Amino acid sequence: MQSPVRGLDHIGITVPDINQATLFFEQAFDAQVIYCSVEPGDNNTDPAAQQATLRLFPGTEIRAIRMLALPHGPGIELFEMHGSQQQAPAMPSDFGLQHFAVYTDDITAAIARFTAAGGEMFTEPKALSFPAEKGEGNAFCYGKTPWGSVIELITWPSQMPYEKYTALRRWKP
Repeated sequence: MQSPVRGLDHIGITVPDINQATLFFEQAFDAQVIYCSVEPGDNNTDPAAQQATLRLFPGTEIRAIRMLALPHGPGIELFEMHGSQQQAPAMPSDFGLQHFAVYTDDITAAIARFTAAGGEMFTEPKALSFPAEKGEGNAFCYGKTPWGSVIELITWPSQMPYEKYTALRRWKP
């Protein structure tokens, strides 16, 4: 039986300012706005329905929602929400979504764009160090967006050692 799952459609991210976040993704990753589900200033959302659908804390207000397209890969759906129970972004050691990775052919250029857009890198690029991933030029580094979400930049131009032992492959744009 063929799996009904085809892959990631989009990643949803809650941001404090949808315009700032949109600009960041446009500048850092060439993202484009596909559509706005909720425009800033719209009053056409049903707070009770949104709270039930997304399991939001009572009183949380959705101020804007935008779907962005990356040049290759899944979309990014931005949610600007405000509420009294909001917390700081999770740390990578907390339970839940830790980070998402963006593949790049030129990690140095990607870092330059990421930081120029307002992101902050945690380290310089490092060689992929797990035995299954090592290879000439295979590298990664982590950074955070202006609002604190963690994003990994990754490149692997060389074959990875795991490919010798299985027909399964990591997805590569």
